[in-house]
Amino acid sequence: MTPNILLVGFMGVGKGRTARALAAETGLFAVDTDDLIESYVKQKIRTIFAQQGEPAFRKIEQKTGFWLEKQVQGTIISTGGGFFMVENLNRIGKVVYLHSSLDGIIATIMRHPNAEKKIKKRPLLQDMDKAQALYETRLPLYRNKADFEVNVEGRKTSEIVAEIASLLTKDGVIQR
Repeated sequence: MTPNILLVGFMGVGKGRTARALAAETGLFAVDTDDLIESYVKQKIRTIFAQQGEPAFRKIEQKTGFWLEKQVQGTIISTGGGFFMVENLNRIGKVVYLHSSLDGIIATIMRHPNAEKKIKKRPLLQDMDKAQALYETRLPLYRNKADFEVNVEGRKTSEIVAEIASLLTKDGVIQR
């Protein structure tokens, strides 16, 4: 049985884009935890944060984590920036931490044609001082949870996918 592959990292690092490209490369399905959550509660993430607060959102994330562990196999899972905190993360699958500096993440987002929309949809990027503090707090936590770390800063998606595929093939997660 093929285990799941979870892509974790700070918001805006390119987990969704990388998951879609990795799915195209491997033939595996890709899902996004934020999309699953929005579908489940029928609300946008920013609305959940605004109306119910972050603790309520984290409870929904955990419920999603339990569902993924029991129901999903052989799938690439792109996660929200805080999903790495679910208690069963490493039971869901192999964890790949996509790393970039916060400046690198912001620069990448700002080059996007819909940069303003991409910043607006991320509630925790609304205050850059708080975002920097959050980034610094999470960095060692991401690394602690990861089975693999891939530096994505300044790299093309195709290069990132090739590195992930190579790591996971050597580890026996992906059969080629």
